[in-house]
Amino acid sequence: MPDPEPDSPASPRHDRSEHAVAGDGDDPSPAPDGARLVLATHNVGKLSELRDMVAAAAPELDAQAAVVDAGSLGLVEAVEDGTTFEANALIKARAAAAASGLPAVADDSGLAVDVLGGAPGIFSARWSGTHGADRANLKLLLAQLGDIAPEHRGAQFVCAAALVTPDGYEHVEHGILRGTLRTEPAGQGGFGYDPVLQPDGLDLTCAELTAEQKNAISHRGRAVRALMPHVLHVLRAGKPAEGSAPAGPENQPW
Repeated sequence: MPDPEPDSPASPRHDRSEHAVAGDGDDPSPAPDGARLVLATHNVGKLSELRDMVAAAAPELDAQAAVVDAGSLGLVEAVEDGTTFEANALIKARAAAAASGLPAVADDSGLAVDVLGGAPGIFSARWSGTHGADRANLKLLLAQLGDIAPEHRGAQFVCAAALVTPDGYEHVEHGILRGTLRTEPAGQGGFGYDPVLQPDGLDLTCAELTAEQKNAISHRGRAVRALMPHVLHVLRAGKPAEGSAPAGPENQPW
């Protein structure tokens, strides 16, 4: 990974009780019969994607029943107050595991721009001051890079995907998608900064790729695919993969 890198090797640990929350102060809904894993998201697209990956890798499992999402269990989103992508992924996974009693998977991602010292980083979704304001975030970023020459517009999407079990086992994998930032948006697909990141080796932005093309190379896809062997061991045996190490600085790729 080129410097500077927004995701520090030192991932802060958090008190699990602080982040393990259920919907509106009520007890979470009981996990449905057959549920073995909760995905800490309310995004049905992410749920479908993980179920498809599980079904393809482990056809003997009923992926539809085995993998559920936080929304279906009445879990609210945890407060993401970590200082790295890994820390925020762990916060979400720990909260979902503690509240549901099931192993949990979560991810956190963002854009890291070389000349901005790795920013927006964990602030990608609220770079302009309002969370989820994609258009405003993109406009601000392009303005900040207005005088930057093409050869210095390197950037990457970064993702950390975490697996946490109720007994305290944790494992994190990372994925990146390296590219160059265009001076103007192009494409109607995707979201966030997709219209301006042109992946290395391609002449299209992420927003101009089909969903299949993007998923094949995306930072999130790479991180979740790397995590899948550990997820499958938990689903099949109820324990981590043999020889796996818990999340920590010594196991990070940067």
